[in-house]
Amino acid sequence: MIALEKLRKYCAEDKIFVTNHAAERFRERGINISDIRNAINSGEIIEDYPNSYPYPSCLILGKNLRGEEIHVVLSDEGTASRIITAYFPDIDKWSEDFRVRR
Repeated sequence: MIALEKLRKYCAEDKIFVTNHAAERFRERGINISDIRNAINSGEIIEDYPNSYPYPSCLILGKNLRGEEIHVVLSDEGTASRIITAYFPDIDKWSEDFRVRR
């Protein structure tokens, strides 16, 4: 299980990396790195993926700078983290509080 405090530490130390592919998806969705940082610091882990390859990852539900809920998937690579994706959750696929898949 990934510790949220560890991810927040990576965030504070600027040890969260973004692939070009993920950065392009953020732009398409109107999400920027400040939104993601805010989500990490204000959010909670709602799903854990300990068997993800090549590193364990988790899904965070947090808020962007406008106060809207966003989901961020992050890895824990031991000394840093990588953002896998970030998106605005779809109410048709998630419960009203965006914590449980339908």
